[in-house]
Amino acid sequence: MAMEAHEIEALIRASFPEAKITITDLAGDGNHYAAEVIDESFRGQNRVQQQRAVYAALRGKMDGPSGELHALALTTKAPD
Repeated sequence: MAMEAHEIEALIRASFPEAKITITDLAGDGNHYAAEVIDESFRGQNRVQQQRAVYAALRGKMDGPSGELHALALTTKAPD
C-alpha cells in the first residue's frame, strides 16, 4: 500500500519536532518520494548519521519488498 506525503512527514516530525521538512512525490505513485529534513540535531553529525536517524524515524516503513514506502531520496542538514 502506498504512503501519502503527510504520513511520511508525520513519522519524521515525531522524531524531529522542530525540523523543517519538505516532502515531494517524485512519480505521483505514492511510492517514490524526496524528503529534505533540516534540523539542529544534525549539527556535528556526518551525512550518514543524519540519514540513519531519519530512516529510523520511518519505523520500518521502508523495510523489505513489502514496505509501504519504496524509495526516498533523502537530503539532511543542520540549519545555516
